[in-house]
Amino acid sequence: MGISLFNLDGKIALITGSTHGLGMAMAMGLGKAGATIIVNGNSSQKKIDDAVLEYQRAGIKAFGFKFNVTKELEVIEAIQEIQQNHGAIDILVNNAGIIKRTPLEEMEVHDFKEVIDVDLVSPFIVSKHVVKNMIDRKQGKIINICSMMSELGRNTVGAYAAAKGGLKMLTQNMATEWAKHNIQINGIGPGYFATSQTAPIRIKGHPFNDFIVNRTPSGKWGDPNDLAGAAIFLASDASNFVNGHIIYVDGGILATIGKPSNEN
Repeated sequence: MGISLFNLDGKIALITGSTHGLGMAMAMGLGKAGATIIVNGNSSQKKIDDAVLEYQRAGIKAFGFKFNVTKELEVIEAIQEIQQNHGAIDILVNNAGIIKRTPLEEMEVHDFKEVIDVDLVSPFIVSKHVVKNMIDRKQGKIINICSMMSELGRNTVGAYAAAKGGLKMLTQNMATEWAKHNIQINGIGPGYFATSQTAPIRIKGHPFNDFIVNRTPSGKWGDPNDLAGAAIFLASDASNFVNGHIIYVDGGILATIGKPSNEN
């Protein structure tokens, strides 16, 4: 029984922004648990096709769909095509996101709005059109990818923190409105992970690397695969009475005020 709680066989999972990075790591976890993966991206069809091949090489059934999560008509058309060709979406992971590192007093308004649009408005758009079928079927799982910036501020990421803080509250409100339909809506808040994007700053002696290692009780950067378990839990029957929560996969950062610089 314990194993079956986490079995995703026969489930259709749409993961936005799943051609690389943390989105791919979570989607890989869902696929290895049995789900069919719907890969989404917006940069190029080749990148989507290459990602689909990577999933397939891992033994995962995957299909790619290129659409912009901030464009409602594109989202509607894609969801209709997915449901017609592959079946109803059982699991939605709102992962697509961007960040612009600029001090607030120097940030252009259009850049601020773009971050809000991608990181906060798009989860609303995609969820709105996926959840309708979930409501009809009285079942579904929605996972919003939040951030430690859903709880904390940090220099130069004001727009991102505003969006991710909003996404935390949107997650709770989705649960408030949709839990009665047997739909579970939760979030994952990743900490700092070892990815290709963070490689240049993960060098011993680099100020930010040393800051993260010292600030994290685990004393290290996270492995992207560490996110798979949380994603599987929230996508599976194991979380059927879990609603409106954010699981922070951060090595303990949010649990502590940190340690003095002279402490081992």
